[in-house]
Amino acid sequence: MLNKVEGIVIRSMDYGEGNKIISLYTRHNGKMSVMVRGAKKMNSRLASVTQLFTHGEYVIYKSGSMGTLNQGESLETHRKLRENLHMSAYSAYLVELIDKIVPEHEINEMMFEQLKASLEALETDKDAAIVLHIMEMKMLAIAGYLPQLEECVNCGTDQGEMALSIAQGGILCAGCHSRDPQVLHISPATLKMLRLFQRMDLRRLGTIEVKPITKTQLKQSMRAYMDTYIDARLKSRSFLDQMDKYDL
Repeated sequence: MLNKVEGIVIRSMDYGEGNKIISLYTRHNGKMSVMVRGAKKMNSRLASVTQLFTHGEYVIYKSGSMGTLNQGESLETHRKLRENLHMSAYSAYLVELIDKIVPEHEINEMMFEQLKASLEALETDKDAAIVLHIMEMKMLAIAGYLPQLEECVNCGTDQGEMALSIAQGGILCAGCHSRDPQVLHISPATLKMLRLFQRMDLRRLGTIEVKPITKTQLKQSMRAYMDTYIDARLKSRSFLDQMDKYDL
């Protein structure tokens, strides 16, 4: 049976001498694996539509657990993302998040739109770190670990100096800091940004100016939360860390 799907290539791996297996994140079918026969051949008509980050329409012959790609048409090649080292690294992290965290075949049209918008944001030079943090927050929501950032998780107050407790799953007021000796002291600006990440629709992302100290705290907070609640060792994140370390 032939099925036409709209999807984004989130993973691509060689299979045998001339074939590929790609993972598509689709609008109406969730995440699915597809065999692409002959994709590695020079004259393959399917080579271009199976490249990482490509957004396209795909006709898939489905006869078992894995479909076979019959034909495809690019809607957005995202060539710029593949050719720029920094853009490629950030984009690889985004699609690997989807690949590792989103369950197979789970349909989530809004998340498809968010991935689509995040790749478009990177390609138009939006702040890459902010785009990544927004998507990380959405992954935490999917996994059921969205932090409580509106009020103290212990006493319920929403006043005074707040700090982030990874262990407690949200913010603690000054009177409750002692409940977590490893509480992260963050600025009001950082807390405001974290709250914004929980509500942000990436399709409406504009230009956001963030001070370096706030960006440092945001990275520290999101990294600690992801490492604690989501057990996903991402190869792409290691490369991002190397870029930061050596300023590639």
